[in-house]
Amino acid sequence: MKYDLIVFGGGTAGISAAYIASKHGINTLLVEKSDVLGGSITQGLVVPSMKLDTENINTEFFNDLKVFADKYSARYTYCDGNEAWFNPELLKIVFDDMLESSKCNVLFSSEPIYASYNNSDETFNIKLNHKILSLYVESKYIIDATSNGKIFQLLNLDFQNKSEQSQSSSLRFILTNIDIDVFSKWLTEYDKDRNVTTVSIGSSQIYLSTAYTWDKRRKWALEPIFSTAVANGDLEYEDTAYFQVFSIPSMPDSLAFNCPRIILEDNEDLTDPFVYSRALKQGRQRIFRLYNFCKKYLKGFENSYISHISDQLGVRESYRIKGKYTYTKEDIISGKKFDNPALACDYPIDIHSNNDNNDKLEFIKHTYYLPVESLISQKYDNLYAIGRILSADFESQAALRTQMSCFSMGEAAVKDILKKYTFSQDKKQ
Repeated sequence: MKYDLIVFGGGTAGISAAYIASKHGINTLLVEKSDVLGGSITQGLVVPSMKLDTENINTEFFNDLKVFADKYSARYTYCDGNEAWFNPELLKIVFDDMLESSKCNVLFSSEPIYASYNNSDETFNIKLNHKILSLYVESKYIIDATSNGKIFQLLNLDFQNKSEQSQSSSLRFILTNIDIDVFSKWLTEYDKDRNVTTVSIGSSQIYLSTAYTWDKRRKWALEPIFSTAVANGDLEYEDTAYFQVFSIPSMPDSLAFNCPRIILEDNEDLTDPFVYSRALKQGRQRIFRLYNFCKKYLKGFENSYISHISDQLGVRESYRIKGKYTYTKEDIISGKKFDNPALACDYPIDIHSNNDNNDKLEFIKHTYYLPVESLISQKYDNLYAIGRILSADFESQAALRTQMSCFSMGEAAVKDILKKYTFSQDKKQ
């Protein structure tokens, strides 16, 4: 089967690329290893998406996503005008609708197991392993939106050297049947300073967020409660590394938890499949302790239950490809401009550490720009990498790994392809 473009990975970056490509007339195949689109935003329960100053650079996908999400009441705007507070379950339906409307070919339960490149006609040949049978596909253009650069691995291409630093991961969950009215009233009374707590009463539900972490640079109203729970043996100290909750649109009795943090031993790496497997088990045990903590120590949770546990770890960094340009922290700090920016961003350098009080949140006072060359393979002009595997150093990747940036990366890769390729003639200009 031949396609103009094949996108591997149906997460936030891959969906954007596949949708924009199909919308603009490219015969596109999206290959996703699971049975649902969305990656971190659906299977990973990573909501809300962080608000960015994008300067409207490659935001066509996000603007369309808002329209589709509103059809299903899967979104609301909250907290300083953030338009990307999504319902992760409803977005599974939203993404299907978007890809169907753009006439994109979608193949679930499939992943590449072999890849080669034909220099004579500049075509990639890929063998796919579907849970029913094997398939063979080929394309002039490939976008690798997998979490670990699967196509780059199969083609034996180079990656950036691993950093001495590392990011911790998390495993999110949702609690349901919470008396949000009781909890919100208790929370606003308990956190009088409102350093990290927000509560707002909407037309159909109460919206709120609050947090507690190991970061000693901030004042956390919930700190005494967590300290008491550790002293009483209801929580392990590591369970308190990161705790954050958000309300969810169209789920008025539920809260999404941005925790627990997964604590790795020194030199452990989540690219090791056994380490990854142990991390999942660790996360689920921490979730159960946090659930019982909420029922015992927080008002309104007495009758709550665990309704969702993320199907995947929230991994913040793994492999990073070698592209035509390696983006650096210095590029962020200087605000360096590029002729062909893939995106604009103002998100801080956000490093979640495995160690007590060693997180880094370095705010940037200006908008910075990522060049599209950081999304293009060093070796092949027709091979792209988007999402957390972009060509960047460790610290700049920590600022660019958010969902909004991934949306723009996917769109930028496709629009760069549209500049290079004449589909009617099936050859480069």
